[in-house]
Parts: sequence; C-alpha cells; structure tokens
Amino acid sequence: MQYSKLSSTLLISTIFCATSIAQTTAPAPAPAAPAAWSVGPINFSGLVDGYYNYAANHPGSRTNLYRNFDVRANSMSLNMAKVTLEHDADPIGFKLDLGFGRAFDLFNFQDTANGFDNLRYVPQAYVTFKPAGGKGFQMDFGKFYTSAGAEPTETHLNWNYSRALMYANGPYYHFGLRTSMPVNKYLTAGFQLVNGWNNVEDNNSGKTMGFTTAVTLGKLTWLNTYYTGPEQNQTNQGWRNFYDTVFTFNPSDKVSTYLNIDYGTQKFAASKGSNDWIAVGGAARFQLTKTIAFSPRAEYYYDKDGFISGTAQKLKEVTLTGEYKLAEGLLTRLEYRRDWSDQRVFERGDNPAVSKNQTTLLIGLVAFFGPKR
Repeated sequence: MQYSKLSSTLLISTIFCATSIAQTTAPAPAPAAPAAWSVGPINFSGLVDGYYNYAANHPGSRTNLYRNFDVRANSMSLNMAKVTLEHDADPIGFKLDLGFGRAFDLFNFQDTANGFDNLRYVPQAYVTFKPAGGKGFQMDFGKFYTSAGAEPTETHLNWNYSRALMYANGPYYHFGLRTSMPVNKYLTAGFQLVNGWNNVEDNNSGKTMGFTTAVTLGKLTWLNTYYTGPEQNQTNQGWRNFYDTVFTFNPSDKVSTYLNIDYGTQKFAASKGSNDWIAVGGAARFQLTKTIAFSPRAEYYYDKDGFISGTAQKLKEVTLTGEYKLAEGLLTRLEYRRDWSDQRVFERGDNPAVSKNQTTLLIGLVAFFGPKR
C-alpha cells in the first residue's frame, strides 16, 4: 500500500473558530454538576484546524509529496474539522468521531479507492465493553485508530504540525475487534482481530491480527505493536508483517521525547521474496514558557523496494516547530520542514521528479475544545 501523503517573503495568517465540546466526571454517590462540555452522559470534544503552506519548489500540482496532512502547497487549506461524542464505559460505552476536511480524504483514501465511501467522514466509530470486576479488561468493536506509531491523528495532540513520514506511510485505522488488559502495574497487553490496514470492508477473506504491549516504568514508556495478516487484494497469500516500537522518556514536565522504529515486510503472493522497509524517527518537545514550546523532529525512511513510496529510495526529513498558545484551546504553530531523498522524486515548478528535496514553511492555527485525549 502506498501513500503520498524559502526563498521569498511570507506574510500570511489564517483564523478559524469553532464551538463546543466535552468532559464529564464518573458517576458519584452524590449528584455533581455536569462538566462544561457534556450533555447528560454524553461528552463532547472537537477541533478546527487550518494552515497556510509555502513551498520553495513551487510545485505545479500545488501538492507537497509524502505529506500528511499539510499536502497543499502555496495555499490556505482547512485541514480538518472534527467533533467527538463519547460515553465512558459503565460497562458499555462508545466513541463517535465526525470529521471533515482534506485530512479525512487522505485518511480514508484506500477505502474510497476501493469503492467504499460510507464512513469517509467517520474517523472512528466503536462501542466499548468494560465489565465491572474485569480487572481493567476492555474490548472495543468498530472502526478505530491504529495502535502503531508515535503520533496521533489530531494536530493539537501532536508536537509538530505536519505528520512524520512514519505516520504518513503506516496504518491509519482498522475495523474489527480490539482488546486490552492490565497484566500488572507495569504491563498492559492487547490483542486485535481486524479486516486489515485502512479498510472497513476487507479486500480478501483473511484477517489481520494485532498484538500490543505497553510497559510503563516511571518516566519511561515502551510501546510495541505487531500486525500480521494477508493484505493483498483477492488473495490470502503473501502476508504483510509490520512491527512498530515507541520509546518515550519525559524527564520533566517541560521536556518530553520519543524514539520510534518501524520494520515492515510484504511477502509476494505468487513467489518467494518480499518488499521491505525500515524507518527510525525521533522528536522532542521543550516547554519554554507557559505559552511557548519548541519541537524538533528527524526521520530516516528506507523504502528498500519502493513498495511504500513508489520509488526505491532513502528518505529523510527534519522539522522545526514553534508553538504559541494564544488562549486556552487556541494555539498557532510556525513550522520549517525539509525533506530530501537519494533519488529525484520531488516536483519543481511544472516538472515532476526532478528534485531531490523539498522545503516548506507553514503557519497553522488550531482551535480545540473539550478534553485533550
């Protein structure tokens, strides 16, 4: 599966506004006043997220290659608008996301390409069962975000505005069953049985299995995700195996870091051999003041056989993101990013695949409401 996700003066700003959202408290013996963004047992949250992106290559297609979700070059764009309705399991709960904007066109690209468009504007929709006395066991069924990767889908939950190459080229979501269970105070383990990668309706009769663990040791967390199963159209031959591991280390409330490593292989259906890829990336966030933060990120992505990007290449990117919190629930980010490859894959002007690099400068604004989760 494949995803394509300064030399002049920049003076642009773009402002977006939005409404409502939610947090509620668990039921208590004595009645309590509802939280600000809840209606009865339903919690609400959401965001509006837009940006202007200046591309030094001035691509004729006005598209930044290998980007999610800052794909539009030299243009203002609405990345996403999303509202979430959820009810914490007691023991039955649910989560429903309704999302609009170019981000969700990219997010649901594979389902749309395969002719299934019914949940294009529903990033997540699942029910939850968490039995009383179940010692923390939880089961979800429906469409949900992948467990792989260091970055979440929503911009305000990320440290950078743009998504990493590892986000853009990994799974976004799955449809099926997801479970988790605390083993002890340090370890949580989970199992998933899903249709596959980025598809609500399966493209074959086989199923993909997912195995997850989370180890928490004070300021250090180690997350592991492994997906394995048939992912090719109309055949259960040629399995895809994907391993993702994330280390996070947060030495203080002002400094946070992560290291993310991926390894994937797609076996051939009709012969021996495989397409392989490996990637490593890391980022940090420095909270300089109550309103100002700075987040650098760097990645190396080796698409050995061109299975992911369409070209056998070694991709790299460096991103520098500054954040300013304008008010509670309103932030702006200024971001410099440079991508480069050992192959001529990037567009320059009206000429495709003539440059080995692309450089962008972006300013984004995000308004969000309700709990940050």
